[in-house]
Amino acid sequence: MPDTANPQMADWGTALTAALDWWHDAGVDHAFIDDPQDWLAQARDVPEKAAPTPMKPLRELAAERADSPQIAKVADRSGWPQSLDAFAPWWLAEPALAPAGLRRLPPVGIAGAELMVLVPMPSADDTDALLSGRAGRLLDGILRASGTDRAQVYLAAALAAHVPMPDWQALNAAGLGDVLLHHIALAAPKRLLILGTSSISTLLGHDPPNLALSLRGINQESSPIAALPAWDLEAMLARPALKAGFWSRWLEWTGTETV
Repeated sequence: MPDTANPQMADWGTALTAALDWWHDAGVDHAFIDDPQDWLAQARDVPEKAAPTPMKPLRELAAERADSPQIAKVADRSGWPQSLDAFAPWWLAEPALAPAGLRRLPPVGIAGAELMVLVPMPSADDTDALLSGRAGRLLDGILRASGTDRAQVYLAAALAAHVPMPDWQALNAAGLGDVLLHHIALAAPKRLLILGTSSISTLLGHDPPNLALSLRGINQESSPIAALPAWDLEAMLARPALKAGFWSRWLEWTGTETV
């Protein structure tokens, strides 16, 4: 109630009440201060990240790699098969030819074929036979265009199974390059088409960038075999322009002017 004994205090109280009511009606129902506040101080108060682990010296990394499991070496060549008929069973059974648990696919064809087609390894989508997937369908188209088919070709792979990201140098050191040359010698084709020079070249002892220029024949015990190095089938599927370049080289290699 207004203080009738002190009219001045009554007017002050009424004015203060009216001011508070006005601010309350405006939505301001808390006390505020004018001093600036750093509202982001708590958000910035985060623990510092730990310093990154320094890289190990190359010498230590090399030592660790030396201690890692190594690829098993192929058995002494005295136990290798000496005929193409005996090669396929050995190819499927020799432990050092592919990691355990991977599905192996045998080569297909007969000795002395007019053409041997060599690929790095079975494709990931090959099912019951070598080159039975998408890459194989591209090869079939190439063979049809050249006037032949699989029945007249020996199909083989440098590796017995599909191995993701193989270490070709380590495989060569384990003896896979010698096995490949032995395989070619047993097949004894008239011509050799190598589809995948960047990988197979390591097994054959050639520098991949120079293989297309330097590889003109595989020297065997009898006589050199004419060889044509080319892109692998997966590369030609990914980049169709490579097929045109390959076909031009194929026609030149085979001496065919028209298809």
